Parts: sequence; C-alpha cells; structure tokens
Amino acid sequence: MPGLQKRLARYGQLYSRIGFVHQFRPLSGAELQTVIKRQSLQLGLGLELDDLAETNVIHAIIRITGGNFRLVERLFAQIERVTQINDVTTLTADVILAAQESLVIGAL
Repeated sequence: MPGLQKRLARYGQLYSRIGFVHQFRPLSGAELQTVIKRQSLQLGLGLELDDLAETNVIHAIIRITGGNFRLVERLFAQIERVTQINDVTTLTADVILAAQESLVIGAL
C-alpha cells in the first residue's frame, strides 16, 4: 500500500516491530563480474591470473552466491578475513573455498 510505511512511522512502538522487505533480482553475469572485480581491487587482491584461473574464481563466486548481491558482500568480507590471516595477495579458488567454509548461509 502506498504511504503505509510513512503512516506507520508515526507509531514508534508498532513501527519498530514491522519489517519491510524489498526483493531484488539476482545480478546478471556482467554485473556480477563488475562487482567481483571492484571488490577484489578494493581489498588489494589482484585478479592478475591467467584467463582460466580468473574464470574459475569468478565461476566459484557465482556458484556460491547465485548472483545475490548481499551474499557477494558477505563472501568478500570472509575473503578479506581469510586473506589477512593467511597473508595472501591474490584471489584464488582456494581462498574462496576457505571463505565459503566460514560463511553461514541460510536456506536459499
């Protein structure tokens, strides 16, 4: 209902108990590749791998997240943690698998 969120905001106790859900479509392949490259550059992890290894990394992330942007963000938070602990400077499939193991993913 249009305006429902504004009307409920007037009643603080009720409003704090109601959640609003916005459903987003999964990212397309090109969008997801852009997000992956930006995230890896932000973390200082290069994808300076040969084409096959880079493709394996991207496909592993796509397989784990299914294009869900929120899962990509959570996975990269774990990737950052794994790379800092292990002093790794390159994003590889092994790093992604280690990050996935420590990631708690609910029912998809």
